[in-house]
Amino acid sequence: MLDAIVHYEFLQNAFLSGMIIGFFAPLLGVFIVVRRMSLIADALSHVTLAGITGGLLLNQQFVAFSLFNPIYFGIVASVLGSVLIERLRALYKHYEELAIPIIMSCGIGLSAIFISLANGFTTDVMGYLFGTVSAVSRQDLWIIIAIALIVLFFLVLFFKEMFVLSFDEEYAKASGLPAKLIHFLFMVVVALTIAASMRIVGILLVSSMITLPVASAMRLAKGFKGTMIYAVIFGELAVIVGLIFAFYLDIAPGGTIVVTSILILMIVILFKKAIRKEAQQ
Repeated sequence: MLDAIVHYEFLQNAFLSGMIIGFFAPLLGVFIVVRRMSLIADALSHVTLAGITGGLLLNQQFVAFSLFNPIYFGIVASVLGSVLIERLRALYKHYEELAIPIIMSCGIGLSAIFISLANGFTTDVMGYLFGTVSAVSRQDLWIIIAIALIVLFFLVLFFKEMFVLSFDEEYAKASGLPAKLIHFLFMVVVALTIAASMRIVGILLVSSMITLPVASAMRLAKGFKGTMIYAVIFGELAVIVGLIFAFYLDIAPGGTIVVTSILILMIVILFKKAIRKEAQQ
């Protein structure tokens, strides 16, 4: 396989993209899980699908749009979805969770319409739904690198503020932190992360890449920073093992990456149970 990676550019793109996503997606996932926002990732992934299918339809119908990568439409849709979620959360102050099914339903509905209107890009949609190794282009890689830099810049710049907001939002507001602005920027960064991850993991499975490594890390780590370190390790391990199995079995990498993440979680849970039994004895 190493020989194939050296000789084939698409494998280089896939593995580099996967390694980058395996690093920054779990980092952001720690904040998402701590803030109990895991389902928002699902909602934004469905909105991203609407953007992708809309972009594919425009590419098919209009020559001028064929120059644009569908991932750009997915990014725009995901960011717009994050803005709409915040608007709806403000509108339904006592029922904020309503924003998630509303946006998710909108994304699914638009996707179904765009797919019905188009003919001939079913295989492209399948690649975006479940990820694909062969379709990751060098342009996709550069987009993922750019988004990764934006995410890391945000986390470095607002790490302390995000930490306070995650554990005590009321205190953060009382201390004068611009909570609304930081939360809005956080939502945009989450949207960008979902858009970046869809080529490797797939839109329907991207939230698993964000949350499953964190779930495993929380069983082992004793502190917040420890959780972040373990989450990155488990994320990278899931990507590497998942892509290797996807290559040899010739199947969608999204499924193998997610299943690997679930196996890691099961091993960690069993490991912790074994340690507790030994401690009790």
